[in-house]
This record gives sequence, C-alpha cells and structure tokens, in this order.
Amino acid sequence: MPLKTPRNENFAKLTAGYLFPVINQKKKDYLAANPNASLISLGIGDTTHPLPAAVSDAMASYSKGLGSQEGYEGYDPKCESTLKEKIASVLYNGMIKPDEVFVSDGSKCDIGRLQLLFGTKATVAVQDPAYPVYVDSSVIMGRSGLNNPETKQYAGLTYMPCTPDNGFFPDISLAKDSDIIYFCNPNNPTGACATKPQLESLVNFAKEHGKVIIFDSAYSSFITDPACPKSIYEIEGAKEVAIETTSFSKLAGFTGVRLGWIVCPAELKFADGTPVKNDLGRIMSTLFNGASSVAQQGGIAALDNINQVMDIVKYYLENAKLVRETLDSCGIKYYGGDNAPYIFAHFPGRDSWDAFEEILTKCQVVTTPGFGFGPAGQGFVRISAFGQRENVVEACKRLANHFKK
Repeated sequence: MPLKTPRNENFAKLTAGYLFPVINQKKKDYLAANPNASLISLGIGDTTHPLPAAVSDAMASYSKGLGSQEGYEGYDPKCESTLKEKIASVLYNGMIKPDEVFVSDGSKCDIGRLQLLFGTKATVAVQDPAYPVYVDSSVIMGRSGLNNPETKQYAGLTYMPCTPDNGFFPDISLAKDSDIIYFCNPNNPTGACATKPQLESLVNFAKEHGKVIIFDSAYSSFITDPACPKSIYEIEGAKEVAIETTSFSKLAGFTGVRLGWIVCPAELKFADGTPVKNDLGRIMSTLFNGASSVAQQGGIAALDNINQVMDIVKYYLENAKLVRETLDSCGIKYYGGDNAPYIFAHFPGRDSWDAFEEILTKCQVVTTPGFGFGPAGQGFVRISAFGQRENVVEACKRLANHFKK
C-alpha cells in the first residue's frame, strides 16, 4: 500500500537521470553484450593516483589513536582549527581569515547546502554547459519548474551559453534577472579558465546589480597560466559578492576520503544587512556534524606536503597533454586540458550521445557526452585526464586508430 505522504513534486521536474549513473549503466549494458571487452574509463572525474604516503600515514596514525583513551576524539576535533588556518595560509596566502572557512565533506555536498541560504523564490543563472548539480539541486529546492524538456530549459533558471564563439566565457548580462550566479572556474566540463579581466567583469556585474556569486573552484589547483586567478578573492571587491566552494577531491585525490570547504567572507551581507556568514554557520551547525576527523588529518598532511600533492596534479596534466596531442593528430578540434583536467572535444553537427556511443563501441573508451551538462554542450564530448598513465596511453592509441585520417 503506498504512503499517504506526498512526494516532493520537484523530483518529477528533473530531466532523465543524473548524468553519471546513466553513463555507468551504459557501460554495464555494453559489457553485458561484450563480456570480453576491455573498457578504459576517461569519463567520470574520479582520481586514480594513490595518495602520497605522508597523507595516508597521517590518517592511519590518527585512526589508530582513536582506539586509545588518549587519542580518542568525538565531535569538534582539535584538528579543525588547524586545518582552517592552513587552508587560509597555504592555499589563499592570507587573503581570507580562518574563521571565514567552513570545513565540509566536499564541494558537491556544499552546493546542495548552499541552496538553503536563499529562499526558494531566488532565481539562478548557470554557465551552459555546467556541472549538473547546480541545475538539479536548484530544481529539487523548488527554485524552478521544467519548461522545455527537449532543450533542458527551466523557468526561473537562466542558462548563460559558453561556446567557442565567446571563448567559453558567457555574456554575464544574461544574469540580470537572476539572484544567484553559479560560476565554475576552471570550468567543468569545458576546461575553460577565466582570465583576471573576465573575472573582474563578473565581480563588477554582481556588485552593480546586487547578485551573489557561488564560485566553484574545485579545479583551481590545475591552473598553470599566471594570467588566470585561482580564487575569486584575487579580484578586488569579490568578498562583497562571492562565496567560494572547493575541495580536496581533485587537489589531493580525496574523492573517496571526502573533504572540502566553503569560504564566506565577513563582508558578504544580505539585503537587510545580516552577514551571510552567520546564516551559513547556522546551516552547517544544524544540518552537518562536521567533516570526518580522519579526513581532516589527511587534509592537514596534504597541505604540509603540498609539493608532493602538486606532483600528482602535474601527472594528470601530463595525461591531458597526451589526449590533446592525440586529438591534434586526428584533426579533432578540442578545448581545455591546459588549465584543467578536462578536454572538451568537438564533433560539429553530431549528437553528443552518438559521439559517446561511437567512442564507446569503436574504441572501447568511456567519455561523457557534452549535452549531459547543458544545451550548449551538444556536439561535444568531455574526456577526463584522471586515469593511470598506461590506461591513458592505451586509450589514446585506440582513439588514434579509429579517428586518424
């Protein structure tokens, strides 16, 4: 007998399934039909390189200590204040204060929690294409209703197209009627990285029109171009309009360990003058009991051994270079892969899912269809550099064998 409790009607407004489980099912279906196939996954952005020994040793040592009276800790572990201080000093060079850092279990979770900061009437603007959680979490919160299933357009949600024609930096003026601007930099999936003047235009627009920017910098450690800021707070005035969310997942390979943080400056205030930081603190204390103390010990060790951590980031960027060189040899136009671990390969006039299927069946390589990230992703396929070197090399050989003219 069904429940009398009504379903949250917003779930019915979501288009299809969440992108990555759909891809995973397609992998399973292919393997079921081709049991001897040797698939290589360059699709989901999951890290594959082992953690530095100093990081895993720190977590193991702390975990062992939890088995003793002297080493046991429960809520509010002492390490959290240390981690906040190190985030502020090592990653932000003192641009922010430790008490403006909210330690969490990852930026994806934080994006969902940040939805609670603003009333359901608040409207949203997102880059197109964009990480699906920005749109899906907005819809689940009741911010917008499905308007056009074929183009994935929602009422109350504005898409800001990012295309080769505009250098993958959107026309910010499209967000004039939106209250919240989600901005991912470097961008997932396009791999595009905004320059300082571009981010200045974003911040100036937000200040002029009273918008709040949710700045997702989860891939900032991959930025190699000195002309591209790693934090929105490198831009003058950003503390008055921006919340930054980021993660140890891609920086330090913590996709399974789960650790991230939000920065909410004291200068950021609601229309009535209430510091946003106060309400965010209430959300975190009400709905979240803190990141794992074991993970936090790993985060501290990662920042204490930042050079070893960055060596792994460089490893993935070298993978990206191999993919770029392969696409060059095949005459396939692509974007990204220099300041981000993603390469956005262009197949003009093709349906993204068709290109995905061709690469899956002909090369036995799993990618991600660009349309899954938004309407402007049509005709593109995202290739991830997160893979073991030998697998990336083999995938490149397969791609070259199929596409090279």
